[in-house]
Amino acid sequence: DPSVLRGAFVGHTDAVWSLVYSGAHKRLLSCSADGTIRLWKATEIAPALNIFNDNQEMGIPSSVDLVSSDPSLMVASFNSGHTSLFNMETRQRILTLESISSSCQINRVISHPTLPISITAHEDRHIKFYDNNTGKLIHSMVAHLDAVTSLAVDPNGLYLMSGSHDCSIRLWNLESKTCIQEFTAHRKKFDESIHDVAFHPSKCYIASAGADALAKVFV
Repeated sequence: DPSVLRGAFVGHTDAVWSLVYSGAHKRLLSCSADGTIRLWKATEIAPALNIFNDNQEMGIPSSVDLVSSDPSLMVASFNSGHTSLFNMETRQRILTLESISSSCQINRVISHPTLPISITAHEDRHIKFYDNNTGKLIHSMVAHLDAVTSLAVDPNGLYLMSGSHDCSIRLWNLESKTCIQEFTAHRKKFDESIHDVAFHPSKCYIASAGADALAKVFV
């Protein structure tokens, strides 16, 4: 429908893995298999405002998010196992978070909505929590029976939801880091299962999307 399509942001040369939108700044962040993270002005179709990791110094970016506690920063994870904070305006890499086993791919990184904490989902079944101010690892846990693919924190910052190729969604109490609910959500297809999870911003709904071509909403 031509009345809906506003235009295309052109610049990436390979698959786009992750998109995040900042309503406050009218900015769009994207990361791609071409090795770059790009910052776009969402109000007009124009070349990227800034390009990050264009020399692939950190590896290939797998996920990106806006840092809730500091609007000038973004956090990005890479297939090399690194996670870094960048200043979006200056393009400067501010901090690389502590990495014990740096070779394991990180599938998702998210920023806690109220605390200066980054949370990462790993191919080796771990979820890790980092302090954005020091870069130090706060907590690490084996969270699933297969790769952890997706993460979401509820708007109040009390619960973490994780999805995995083990077909399960798990709900965690963020303070105690304990699993308070687990349920099977999607069937496996080609050794993959859950690709994404999300909380509704205001209602008591959660959603998931899977390799079985289904999107589900749970009450």
